[in-house]
Amino acid sequence: MGSEKALLNYLWGGMLLAGMLWGAINGTWNEVTQALLDSAKESVSLGITMLGILSFWCGIMEIGSQSGLIGWLAKRMTPVLDFLFPELERQHTAREPIAVNIIANMLGLGMAATPAGLKAMQEMEADIRDEARTATASMCTFLILNISSLQLIPVTLIAYRSQYGSKQPEAVLGPALAATTVSTLTAVVFCNIMDLRKRNRSKRRKRMMESRNPEKGVSGAGNVREVTRHDPVDF
Repeated sequence: MGSEKALLNYLWGGMLLAGMLWGAINGTWNEVTQALLDSAKESVSLGITMLGILSFWCGIMEIGSQSGLIGWLAKRMTPVLDFLFPELERQHTAREPIAVNIIANMLGLGMAATPAGLKAMQEMEADIRDEARTATASMCTFLILNISSLQLIPVTLIAYRSQYGSKQPEAVLGPALAATTVSTLTAVVFCNIMDLRKRNRSKRRKRMMESRNPEKGVSGAGNVREVTRHDPVDF
């Protein structure tokens, strides 16, 4: 993670220096300086605008969480969560942060969805049993759903358009809904296909093992039944 962050720092720093050098060579240094100052001003103004909008919606999400509305919505989303995450039991601690993350993403609040997403990943990571620390199918599905991100109200995009002087910042509602719906459906189909392939591969491997050692499997099963019936087993 540290090396990737350092690489990004080098990348952005190199692009900035290349632009400044190009401006100095072409004799447009004044334009470069003015662009830097204007960009700094716009970034501060945009940050203040986004802070107000995100604070409002994050406050709404917190009120919903404290009032029990998020928990109620999580229960109503049980059929959806059962379909998307069949490996997770209904009492699993990751289901509520997953529901919060999905709701926040549907409202276009990517920043508000991040804490719930991290919490959900931490809860699902506790289910990993292998030494290789391989991500579970639920973790992969959750990640892909966050990338596709169905949005009913793209609040962040509307705020950007409003900040930069759009006369109809809400005009993106239809296109954004259509695009994210297609991407989310594609993500769901992809996850189900990959999960089905994984299950079929496991079944084939199991059948191959049973066909190679049929007697060993039968005798092993008999030994297990005998021990279970007659002798106490210390774990």
